[in-house]
Amino acid sequence: MQALDSKTPIQLPDHTQLPCEDGTFVKNFQEHPQSILLTESIWGKLQEIHPDRQFCIGQDSGIYWRITEPPQKGAEAPDWFYVPNVSPTLEGKIRRSYVLWQELVAPLIAIEFVSGNGAEERDKTPYQGKFWVYEKAIRIPFYGIYEEKKASLEMYHLIAGKYQLMFPNERGHYVIEGMGVELGIWQGIYKNMDLPWLRWWDFQGNLILTGEERADGEKRRADGEKQRADEEKLRADEEKLRADGEKLRAERLAAKLRELGVELE
Repeated sequence: MQALDSKTPIQLPDHTQLPCEDGTFVKNFQEHPQSILLTESIWGKLQEIHPDRQFCIGQDSGIYWRITEPPQKGAEAPDWFYVPNVSPTLEGKIRRSYVLWQELVAPLIAIEFVSGNGAEERDKTPYQGKFWVYEKAIRIPFYGIYEEKKASLEMYHLIAGKYQLMFPNERGHYVIEGMGVELGIWQGIYKNMDLPWLRWWDFQGNLILTGEERADGEKRRADGEKQRADEEKLRADEEKLRADGEKLRAERLAAKLRELGVELE
């Protein structure tokens, strides 16, 4: 390697030069739908927060925080993370990874989906453990550890440079300041799987729906309105039939009385 003199500028690698994958498999069939669910449901809320569209979301994407050899050792790849106030692209290119020495803005929240016993996600080994890196190096304000097998969510908030365990509110949710939402666990069917899912709620406790869920809800409401309209029409038709029957019986009675010489006023 050629020696560099003191006047030679140091050229740090950017997101186009660093590896964007490490060849590992996704741990289970819930991980990708879970990431998609988090992204789809929060998208509208983030567009409200960022009318300029300056934000990005990473799913299994690398966050490079130091230069190492091989490069992947200087990166962590949260299952899901959100970064406010950055461009969705970088210099007109889609990001291959998130490189802190290019961006300078840390993610606001990172979430890991536990596939083993959670030791990896709670590892505080300096310069190696995920917990240590998120707390001390990247300094992500909110860190979540989600264990689907236990249907449990462990949330940490970075206070004075140290992660403090958060406590849920009366709804069992965790308030995520800066996003205007609460994060918690919802049991239900998503993508044909009835599982406990990580979901977002607003501060009033209303579940934030995906576009598909909103469309399904609108269809159910429209179907319900149509059914109610059909039932009202059926009742009206039945009332008309009864009224017509009463009128016919009255006319027949009047005709019979006239045959008997009884005139009706």
